Amino acid sequence: MSVRRLLIVCYFYPPLAGGGVHRILGFTRHLPAHGWACTVVCAGARDYWVRDASLAARVPAETEVIRVSGGSGLEAWMRLGRGRDEGRRPGGLFAGLRSLSDWWLLPDSYAGWSRRAATAAARRIRQGGIDAILTSSPPDSVQLAGLALRRRFAVPWVADFRDPWVALHFRRPPTAWHRARQAAMERAVLGGADLVLAASRTHADDLIAAAGQARLEHLPNGFEPEVVDEATEDAGVPAEAFVLAFTGTMSLMPDTDVLLEALHDLLSLRPEARRRLRAKLVGPFESHHADRAQALGLTGIVEFPGPRTHAATRALQRRADLLLLWKPRGAGYRTMVPGKLYEYLDAGRPVLALLDPGDEAAELVRRGGGEVLPPGDRVPLAAAIERHYLAWKDGKRSLAERPAWLAQHARPRLAGQLAGWLDALAVARPEGAA
Repeated sequence: MSVRRLLIVCYFYPPLAGGGVHRILGFTRHLPAHGWACTVVCAGARDYWVRDASLAARVPAETEVIRVSGGSGLEAWMRLGRGRDEGRRPGGLFAGLRSLSDWWLLPDSYAGWSRRAATAAARRIRQGGIDAILTSSPPDSVQLAGLALRRRFAVPWVADFRDPWVALHFRRPPTAWHRARQAAMERAVLGGADLVLAASRTHADDLIAAAGQARLEHLPNGFEPEVVDEATEDAGVPAEAFVLAFTGTMSLMPDTDVLLEALHDLLSLRPEARRRLRAKLVGPFESHHADRAQALGLTGIVEFPGPRTHAATRALQRRADLLLLWKPRGAGYRTMVPGKLYEYLDAGRPVLALLDPGDEAAELVRRGGGEVLPPGDRVPLAAAIERHYLAWKDGKRSLAERPAWLAQHARPRLAGQLAGWLDALAVARPEGAA
C-alpha cells in the first residue's frame, strides 16, 4: 500500500491538553493504518495553560511534528509570567485584554500565530511529499492559514470544525463591521475548502446552506478504545465512597455552581451523606468555583484537583457512581457535543446531564441510557443525585450498559472514514501539483 502524507495545522497538540487535543491526536494515531502518514504544525510545548505530558507518549514516533512557538495573545501573557497556574483559567486583567483584542485582532488573538504557522507549513509543502492539508479549529484563525495555503499550492484542503466559528457563535462581535468581517472570513473558508468537516450533526446541518462549493461531511468526535488494567488503575477516590464525577473544562459554565448548590441542599436534607458522598470535578476551573464550594460548607466533599492525566481521568470515569455533564449555556452552544460524552458512555457508568432537551448532546445522552435535566435548576438535580445515592446506599449501585452504537465513534473507525475522503481528494488532485 502506497503511503500518502497529510499536513495538519492545529494549535493544540500534545503535550498541550484540553478537549481539542484528542481529535487531532486520534487522527495522527490511526490514519497511518489507512495509508496516511502525518505531519503536524502546532503550537509550542508550553504555549497553553493546560498541559498533559503523558499525552506526548501517545504521539506515534513516525509523526513529524513542527512546533511554532509564540505569536498568540495567551502565549504572550504566559511569557510575562501570568497564567502559569495550570488548571485555573486566567481571568481578571487577561479577560479584559481578551475582550479588547476583539476590536483589532481578527478573527481572534491567535491570528499572529496562524500566520507564522502558515509560513512553516508552506516551507514544509515546498519540501515535497504533501498530498493533502487539514486545518482544525478553534482557533478560527487556523482556518485562514489553510485558506492561504490552498491559494498558494495545488494541494487539497480539508477545513475541520471542532466547534462553529467562535467569534460569531460563542462571542459577540463588538460592532456590526466586526460581525460582517467575521462572517466574510467564515464564508471564504467554507467556499475555499475542498472538504468541510463538522464535529456535530447540528453544526453540519447549519453549514450546508452556507458552505459554498465545498463538500461537507459530519465527522463526530469519539473515544479512544483502551485496554484497562483494573488491578492498577487509580481513580484517586475512596473505595467506600459514593462518587460524583465531572471531567473537562469548567470555565464559563455556570452549572458548576448549580451542582454545588444542589449538593448543599442534599446534604442539608441528609447530613449523614457528608461521610459518604464525594464529588470530584477534574479539569480546568475558575477560582470562584472553589470559593463557592467553601462558602457552602462543601470542603472535604467537593474537590477541584485541576487537570489530571488523561489516563487518570478515564479511570475516574470508570470508577464514578454517577457521571455529570453540562456545557456553556446559550443559543450558540446548541451545536456543541462535548467530546467527553463519548468517553462517559464508553465508561459504562450512569450519566446525568444538565442540557436543553432539544440539544444533539441531550439526544446522545438519552440514546446512551442517561438522564437529561434542565440546566440552571438545582432542585431536580439534587433530587436525581439523592435517588442514585439512596440506591447505592441500599446496595443497588446503578449500572449502565455501553450502547452498541458507540462502536461507530471509536477513533480508529473515524480515522478510516477520514482516510477514505482524503483518498478521494488525493486521486482528484491535478497531476504534477506542488
